Amino acid sequence: MSAKSTAHSVVEASSGGKWLAGGLVVVYALVTMIPLVWIFLTGFKSPPDSISYPPKVFFEPSMEGYVNLFTTRTRQTSEYIESLGPPETWYDEIVRKRNMVIAGPSKFADRYLNSIVIGFGSTFLAVFLGTLAAYGFSRFKVPLKDDLLFFILSTRMMPPIAVAIPIYLMYRTLGLSDTALGMILLYTAVNISLAVWLLKGFIDEIPREYEEAAVVDGYSRLQAFWKVVLPQARTGIAATAIFCLIFAWNEYAFVLLLTSGEAQTAPPYIPLIIGEGGLDWPAVAAGTTLFLLPIVFFTVVLRNQLLRGITFGAVRK
Repeated sequence: MSAKSTAHSVVEASSGGKWLAGGLVVVYALVTMIPLVWIFLTGFKSPPDSISYPPKVFFEPSMEGYVNLFTTRTRQTSEYIESLGPPETWYDEIVRKRNMVIAGPSKFADRYLNSIVIGFGSTFLAVFLGTLAAYGFSRFKVPLKDDLLFFILSTRMMPPIAVAIPIYLMYRTLGLSDTALGMILLYTAVNISLAVWLLKGFIDEIPREYEEAAVVDGYSRLQAFWKVVLPQARTGIAATAIFCLIFAWNEYAFVLLLTSGEAQTAPPYIPLIIGEGGLDWPAVAAGTTLFLLPIVFFTVVLRNQLLRGITFGAVRK
């Protein structure tokens, strides 16, 4: 009779370890989701329910927060509101319950559009330029390569507030203050160092033999880069794009200092939503929920590429 083997792999975890790790991951995910769920629910509360104590978990849903987010309202007398006749739409009915009427649209839609244009525009430029620079550092003999890479990385070391005033003065001189182009160029300059360093690591992992074989087959260097290197580096490009977009999407200090109206994005606008007697928390929560959707959608769409990109090169044969 053969003895039962008790040997086990030092790499693969035991069944108990897997259950423990899985449980910890689930608990961590639930804890991190609580604030997001609470923000989402607050967007459907009425203003009194949003500030009630103890906090209400079960409440009557209301669209008042979203109506207040997209409209500006003025308070009127009961006689004036009655003279208007019955409300024509459901959101007119919600507003009139507070003895108010809709004066016009708010600026949230414009600020939201600015966030999309500036965030995705700067991400595209940073990834595009970062890919070219990373390929050059990875494949060619660049004089003082290490020094140049360190100089590029050093731009991420200083706090943004340290260069805020010089950038403000420069933008005022160049006429780039409160413009989408100015913010795109600024976020591109900040993100390009991250893009170069991340993408250089990914391109270094792609064997040079692939390009050499393509050149032997008659491809030019540019064609080999486009048809061989880029498809191999798409996981790294996706991961880099997500990190660059997260920074540009959430950035607050620069956009608060350099914009005031035309190019202002959603982050500095959402906290300024004013309601009756203070902050309109359902409107703030509604704006926050809508602000999260594009970045969540972008991350979910590229989640497989992001996972491969983060683990790219972790296992060597």
